[in-house]
Amino acid sequence: MRVLFAGTPDVAVPTLRALAARHTVVAALTRPPARRSRRGAEEPSPVADAARELGIDVLEWPTLRTPEAVAAIEALELDVAVVVAYGALVPATLLDVPTHGWINLHFSLLPAWRGAAPVQWAVRSGDEITGATTFRLTTGLDTGPVIGTMTEGVRPRDTSGDLLDRLSVAGVPLVLASLDALADGSASPTEQPDDGVSLAPKLEVAHAQVPWHLPAVAVDRFVRSMTPAPGAWTVLAGTRVKVGPVVLVPVVSGASVSGEIALAPGEVRAGKNEVHVGTGTTPVLLGEVAPAGKAWMPAAAWARGARLEQGSAFEGVDRG
Repeated sequence: MRVLFAGTPDVAVPTLRALAARHTVVAALTRPPARRSRRGAEEPSPVADAARELGIDVLEWPTLRTPEAVAAIEALELDVAVVVAYGALVPATLLDVPTHGWINLHFSLLPAWRGAAPVQWAVRSGDEITGATTFRLTTGLDTGPVIGTMTEGVRPRDTSGDLLDRLSVAGVPLVLASLDALADGSASPTEQPDDGVSLAPKLEVAHAQVPWHLPAVAVDRFVRSMTPAPGAWTVLAGTRVKVGPVVLVPVVSGASVSGEIALAPGEVRAGKNEVHVGTGTTPVLLGEVAPAGKAWMPAAAWARGARLEQGSAFEGVDRG
């Protein structure tokens, strides 16, 4: 099949490579070069780098709404366009240009978690099972007819990065099978049900302040869901501190194994080799932290350098 691939981040690269090995990928559509760090120079996307390595033409338009972009895509004579985390809307005028439309690999079991951050919201919500879906793009937000699905368990210590990495690989056979079914006419796209819809809006850095007032289990899920992006953070004495995944303290007969530590939400207590932080229920153990402008380090090393005073506490955030 003649395929246009549309994707931008690292998680889209496994699908691009698999398609290039089985089909004729006529071009890779990706977002324009951007800064990956605050002080860095603009760099091509991971998909752009992979496409050039594979000898595939790269299209880096800032928008698909120009007459030039529409004409260029029409001229490709596409059988199908495959989308994996492209990062921009495909206008309605282009949806029917490929013979089989635009097929999106979405990292959830639709209609659950429609939107830009399905994996983060699945981890944050404590889902035990998630997966990936191939569906045909329509004008709605992830509402198109489903071609195929696959499931993936969410492990107890998964960060959103861990889970997304697994899904980016596990979803490849689903994409290939979906294209095979479209090519031989055996595909039976099915409209999504009205029940079970949930939304997964994009998460920005502003949304990632740790809500220490929540129960320990919810704090743990929150931090893992924000890892590695947009990155969980908190504030101590007016200074922002990045927070890596925390560890739940085992509880036996209602008391924490680590000595019945009672801390207010956000209150920090540093020991010789560990740092506890209070939540809405039992304390959690900090893993790694990164003070502003510094590298990641074990929480105990950070606490020694920070010279915490008795009663030191991270600032809370209460968004419900």
